[in-house]
Amino acid sequence: MSSATKIAKLEPEMSPGVIAPGPAAPDSQREPAPRKGVKICHLSPENGRDNRAYVRQALPTSSYGLSTSIVGPHGVQDSIQKVQFIPLANSRNRALRMLRAPKGVFRALRQKADIYHVHNPENIPAGLLLKFLFRKRVVYDSREDFPAMMLNKTYLSPGLRKLAQQAVFKAERLAANYFDGFVTADAGTLRPHAKHGQSRKLVFYNLPNLQFFPKPVNRDKPFDLVYRGGLSERAGTFVLLDAVRLLTDQGWRTNLLMFGYTDNDEVQRSITDRIQALQLEQQVTLAGRIPHDQMAATLGQARIAVSPLLDNPKFLNNIPVKVFESWACELPVVSSDLPPIRPFYERDQYHLLVKPGDPGALARAIADLLDRPDDILRIGKQCRQKVIERYNNAIEIRKLLFFYRRVLAS
Repeated sequence: MSSATKIAKLEPEMSPGVIAPGPAAPDSQREPAPRKGVKICHLSPENGRDNRAYVRQALPTSSYGLSTSIVGPHGVQDSIQKVQFIPLANSRNRALRMLRAPKGVFRALRQKADIYHVHNPENIPAGLLLKFLFRKRVVYDSREDFPAMMLNKTYLSPGLRKLAQQAVFKAERLAANYFDGFVTADAGTLRPHAKHGQSRKLVFYNLPNLQFFPKPVNRDKPFDLVYRGGLSERAGTFVLLDAVRLLTDQGWRTNLLMFGYTDNDEVQRSITDRIQALQLEQQVTLAGRIPHDQMAATLGQARIAVSPLLDNPKFLNNIPVKVFESWACELPVVSSDLPPIRPFYERDQYHLLVKPGDPGALARAIADLLDRPDDILRIGKQCRQKVIERYNNAIEIRKLLFFYRRVLAS
């Protein structure tokens, strides 16, 4: 399904207090989208293709006639599906990347954009240059709870983590006060900044672009379980492995696919060591990052998805995108019962929410599903229908277009 496909239930721009998407006003009460030919230039610090900037924002808005480009260390100098990529030199040093802001600014200025959409805190210096030196319209996009993320940086001492958290929070407050727009991926991250400054505010959820998640085809399922995302203790990786061991001891020989990134080689080793210690080498397949255009096919190799996130400050605000992408693949998701995802489970009629950090509760929920194979299929189809009707990128793009319109009018 195209990202420009009309969906029956369309949403308006989110107010700061809203947690979950809801129905939209009738089309007759809507503002028009920006005129065709409006230029949006994204500045992204992500290595490789940035899924939020490209898959969820630039590519779909180009379908509505906007001219879009992405400046960043993605290593591409080409136009891909009407989105122009402008490369910057890459560096693993975050501070050095921030110091290179002027170079990114001058590359971006060549695009002669109407709006400069800057992503992540390290691009705030570039946004300040664009705003105050060159008098451009600037939108800041905080796709994560970045202040909370600083508390998880193990390479920093506890005291420095707290200072880093405060520094990032103040940088984002600066963006909320002085930029033309301020975007987050969930209401919890927006809430501290919602009433600050004159910037337009928007919650743009990281919901699936159905162009990349077509209707699943019937196929063999070599895995019982799949986990997609960051692999670490805070993400519940060890809890999930312990749950698989419990299931095995109870007679459920479950095969688990885990794919995603790890923070460093030490974390990678700790995960493989735990798999060996639990004697799960024959049941657990550990993979790395998967390109976004292979996400649906990879998730579709399993029957059930798992989101075992721990009760961590970051996960108390951020909504796990893995849940919605798995739903789009007709997979029921057993998830940690955390505030951001709870409203989307609609009273949890299938008992798929479990206590965070409890491998026993996770194992029981998985076993209950495995014992009802017909319900796995039925629940999965219901989950995909929810994504088609409400929780998809086409709805979010309509919100973003109206948001751009308001920014241009400011």
